[in-house]
Amino acid sequence: MTTSDRDLSSFPPIASASRRRALGVAAAAALAGVGVGWWAARDRGAAAPGEPVGGFWSLQWDTPEGRPLSMQSFKGRPLLLNFWATWCPPCVDELPLINAFYRQNQGNQWQVLGLAVDKLDSVQAFLKRTPLDFPIGLAGLSGADLGRSLGNLTGGLPFSLVIGSDGLVRQRKLGRLREEDLDVWARLK
Repeated sequence: MTTSDRDLSSFPPIASASRRRALGVAAAAALAGVGVGWWAARDRGAAAPGEPVGGFWSLQWDTPEGRPLSMQSFKGRPLLLNFWATWCPPCVDELPLINAFYRQNQGNQWQVLGLAVDKLDSVQAFLKRTPLDFPIGLAGLSGADLGRSLGNLTGGLPFSLVIGSDGLVRQRKLGRLREEDLDVWARLK
């Protein structure tokens, strides 16, 4: 049987040239939107200094051990704040680097706080396998909202920011930290 002998009504209709062009333009616009979103959210490291969100210093979380952890206790010294989760491979990959930063810089008044956007039992199990020297707060899903209010517009993880001793946000970074990032940040206060 040749193609001309078949009933062509069972085949989908071929889109007209103008319809294909319109679909191509729509697809290109969607990809451009994704690209602009990625560009806007990529490395926020050069963000202008600014105040953290209202009420930031009054926030409090529980630690994995069940003790309260108040943001007020971090006020007045430089702080590296890292949002992470156990189910996030780049988060888990960067935690040893952040831990080394904490060890090297705590004598220089630096503080580090990890806010786990995760469940208590997952964080406890992770910390048994991979102990960290810096404090961890259990932010849960509210951590994603806090991250957005601090400049993480996409809600992605990991997300880190530096708050100077004056309480102003000095740096932001969405994505895995590199040693170079931390070297630059260590010079900030």
